[in-house]
Amino acid sequence: MKQMIVSCDPKETRMALLDEGQLVEFASERSAVKGIAGNFYKGKVMNVLPGIQAAFVDIGQKKNGFLYIDDVLHPHMDKQPRVKPNIADLLHPGQELIVQVTKEPSGSKGAKLTTHYSLPGRWLVYMPYADYIAVSKKVSTEQERNRLRHLGERLRDNEEGVILRTVAEGEQDEAIENDMLNLRHIWHRIEAEAERQRPPAELHRDLGLVERMIRDVFHPEADRFITDDPQCAAVAESFLQRISSADIQPVVEIYREREPIFAHLGVEERLHHDFQRKIWLEGGSYIVWDQTEALTVIDVNTGKFTGGATLEETVTHTNILAAQSIARLLRLRDTGGIIIIDFIDMDHESSRHAVVDALEQVLLQDRTKTHIVGWTRLGLLELTRKKAREETISFAFQTCSVCHGTGRIASWIKD
Repeated sequence: MKQMIVSCDPKETRMALLDEGQLVEFASERSAVKGIAGNFYKGKVMNVLPGIQAAFVDIGQKKNGFLYIDDVLHPHMDKQPRVKPNIADLLHPGQELIVQVTKEPSGSKGAKLTTHYSLPGRWLVYMPYADYIAVSKKVSTEQERNRLRHLGERLRDNEEGVILRTVAEGEQDEAIENDMLNLRHIWHRIEAEAERQRPPAELHRDLGLVERMIRDVFHPEADRFITDDPQCAAVAESFLQRISSADIQPVVEIYREREPIFAHLGVEERLHHDFQRKIWLEGGSYIVWDQTEALTVIDVNTGKFTGGATLEETVTHTNILAAQSIARLLRLRDTGGIIIIDFIDMDHESSRHAVVDALEQVLLQDRTKTHIVGWTRLGLLELTRKKAREETISFAFQTCSVCHGTGRIASWIKD
């Protein structure tokens, strides 16, 4: 069973997801600063740069969005030319087009944009021009995958594309069809709004934090939703009723005690533990988590663990335990980009396979795709993980104004 715990105040909404008592996701949304990932805009091309095969598009934000050529060409690979054309042949300054934000602006960089539009629903993802059907690999049986694939083919029109999500497994055709019709209606509304508006203009805003998390990870018949805010409870209850089957009456619990909800339910303690640089694991081993702009480096150490009968057994046990924790923490911290894990050296190939298998099993629970690249020549495990929104740690902690996040202060600086 999962617990979705939501704490609201006038400045911020915070959400923690516990799965069988373990903290697996944390997200925060500031009232004054709404994210734009997933939003649709009518934009105007400002600059086209053939040298980097990209264009900058004004979408009404502080910085122009970045549109790469792969996000301009038709998303269906069979229809893409073998040799990419010059982006200047596809776009020109002043051109108006519908774009969707795939990655939030960060630092000096504007938002990453695409014309490969997608609208996520409860049971499926609708793509108006993708021209293919896909079924989640996490659907358990081939028979169910075939059912969903045939259903998707029946529901789509012309060049529409559909991805049937894992939660669609076992769901009734009617519910999935209604989801499809709703998403198609939203797309038609976006098109109509684009005809009416002058750029730059927002055409469609993605769901807020609470509704988005309910849509993506919450099962009304099995999970608990707890919040300390009656208004948030009303929003959640209304959204749950829209996405739930008619015979299910979702229950939203309102927390009314004096002690803050995160403290009372142990979330604050878990956050404090899981967002440290040095994270102790069961048995006395630990990992060290270092973040840079380009990549994340994670170091595994035996610490106080003296464990198995042989050195290889001790090391392998430590690495497997670390792999399981790292997979959970990647999801919790929403770490993206290149990730390098320095496991303790193992002599046997079977031990390395066991560590990767342990990592993959936990990563299956993560909605964000992680690709395990493999072991480098130096024995490091390399991964990549997608990221669309600002990293969770930026909401959980503020960068120190003295050391600026390095953890070091020059010895010649005096108090």
